[in-house]
Amino acid sequence: MKGAVEYPVFKGLQKPLVYRGFKGRFIGYGVGCLVAGLVSGGTLGALTNMVTGALVMGVVIAGGLWWTSVQQRKGLHSKTRYRGVFVHPARLRLRYGGAET
Repeated sequence: MKGAVEYPVFKGLQKPLVYRGFKGRFIGYGVGCLVAGLVSGGTLGALTNMVTGALVMGVVIAGGLWWTSVQQRKGLHSKTRYRGVFVHPARLRLRYGGAET
């Protein structure tokens, strides 16, 4: 076809967003941990002293980011996975005629 305009095709649009090692929804979890650490450390630092506030802020941020990275290792779409065999008993009754079991 003469005169057709070609446009570039952007591949990879279905991939999750990645920022500093965190993918997809875990970016939000990481930001939430940072904000929670700053707010809790700042509040506790204002109420007690700066050293306690700084320690709490460091613990909350480090613990939250560690928890986020552990959750990310489980997978982006992690679900509860039960191991084992499950047997569901059949509790069927005949409704129209016939003998009930």
